[in-house]
Amino acid sequence: MIEKMTTDTAHVEARGFSVFYGEHEAVCKVDLAIPSCRVTAIIGPSGCGKSTFLRAINRMNDLITGCRTKGELLFDGQDVYGRDVDAAVLRRRIGMVFQKPNPFPKSIYDNVAYGPRLHGRRNKAELDVIVEQSLVGAALWDEVKDRLHKNALGLSGGQAQRLCLARALAVKPEMLLMDEPTSALDPKATARIEELIVQLRGQYTIAIVTHNMQQAARVSDMTAFFYEGDLVEYAPTKELFTRPREKKTEDYITGRFG
Repeated sequence: MIEKMTTDTAHVEARGFSVFYGEHEAVCKVDLAIPSCRVTAIIGPSGCGKSTFLRAINRMNDLITGCRTKGELLFDGQDVYGRDVDAAVLRRRIGMVFQKPNPFPKSIYDNVAYGPRLHGRRNKAELDVIVEQSLVGAALWDEVKDRLHKNALGLSGGQAQRLCLARALAVKPEMLLMDEPTSALDPKATARIEELIVQLRGQYTIAIVTHNMQQAARVSDMTAFFYEGDLVEYAPTKELFTRPREKKTEDYITGRFG
């Protein structure tokens, strides 16, 4: 059992938090505090529970039949699984970027404006500003400003992923969840996304699941290592990669398994 780590500026805090698929405990009694306006990487081998934990933060697992939770998962001090929590409002506050770019079959403009419109923003001048600011924030504006009304499905993979990031930013979330956001991208596009993560640090709380340990080392402030549903170790990234406390962590980051 690792020592519980907390922080006075925790944006998300898990307290004895578990996720079950039927009777299978995919995430096991995790204690973890994700600091505000920092980047936290979640690493571990396939099937270790890292994506399940990430998706629990904005209740994406609600969509899976037979999935249930136990313990507490707090966002700004409120249990996200409390009866009075509106999952739709929670997902506006906690945006998500998935493994594969998933632009809607609409124009670039309408992709970014989709969320604000869903939440009642209809004024065109206001939407124009939101779309531009979001695309600037995702480092995509200069590449698409002259074709905003072209179908987003014509974008390259890297551009499409940045569009998905702009779409998430458009509703002004407080936190961004990224589930292996570069695994389907080439090295150049991956570098652009990593640059963006670094730029967005300080403006948003970011949690990123990645199989790429070099990526975790490059972009994150904190790193959590999951194995078979357990949180094995959680520490500042530099410390975890250079002076891991647990042998299992050392074995994983040195490539002895995984």
